Amino acid sequence: MSNNAVLYEAPGPKAKRRSAIYSVIVGLLLLAVIGWIVYTLAVQGQMTAEKWGPLLDPTNATFGSLWSLMGQGLLSTLTAAGLSMVFSLVIGTLLAVTRLVSAPWYRWAVVGVVELLRGIPVVIMIFFAFRVLPSFGLDLEPMWFLVIGLTAYNSVIIAEIVRAGILSLPKGQSEAAYAIGMRRGQVLTNVLLPQAFRAMLPALISQLVVILKDTSLGFIVSYEETVRTAQYIIQNLNNPIQTYAVVAALFILINYLLSRLATYVERRLSSGRKGAGKAVHVEDAGRAGGTAA
Repeated sequence: MSNNAVLYEAPGPKAKRRSAIYSVIVGLLLLAVIGWIVYTLAVQGQMTAEKWGPLLDPTNATFGSLWSLMGQGLLSTLTAAGLSMVFSLVIGTLLAVTRLVSAPWYRWAVVGVVELLRGIPVVIMIFFAFRVLPSFGLDLEPMWFLVIGLTAYNSVIIAEIVRAGILSLPKGQSEAAYAIGMRRGQVLTNVLLPQAFRAMLPALISQLVVILKDTSLGFIVSYEETVRTAQYIIQNLNNPIQTYAVVAALFILINYLLSRLATYVERRLSSGRKGAGKAVHVEDAGRAGGTAA
């Protein structure tokens, strides 16, 4: 019997037929909505080659310069997102570990910082970095104000995700590690954190996707990222629907690739864990055979 049969009763022929009919109806409704949207745009003159050509037609005179500009904006987006992701993961992990191992007399300070930064909108974080840090002599490039704001907000979110992953692990994991003589730092880095990251990988990837999308707030600090670049294109070509549709498709593609990367990493980690388990079983069997002989 499969594991799914334990969780719920397998649908019968009538239920399968009903589900197929509902799926067809919903699919037809979606196609009708999409067709109505395309027809409405066509009636309004939004489906012409003049609107889409600069974005999709390589033979168009402005295609090369437009995508060169778009590529620069996309590179700026990926740079800011990549830096923010790395800093958020590192700082978030440190905050999670600090909160778990801190003594009661100063744990309130760590919790206070986490709760304070969690409660402030990311827009205010970026604006605060842009307006306040220069008054302390930190005159940085616009990208760094965006990275600082995104890191300050997302690092505490990641800290809570990592902390939840560690707390979800059975206590026997850490007890067994202490029993063989491992120190607290070794238990965290070698036993708990790797398992916590594997357990919370979907949530972590979701937060990384949020970081990527939040780079569009770079307009607050006049950072030339993808959305701001798209605004320049719209001002010259007067095609907001087409340009924003292409930008949305780019973000969807990048987020999809990020999700696929997470799935690949999770499978690799799972296969490595299974391989290690098989090796242990083979070694134990060999020892048992030697003892019996």
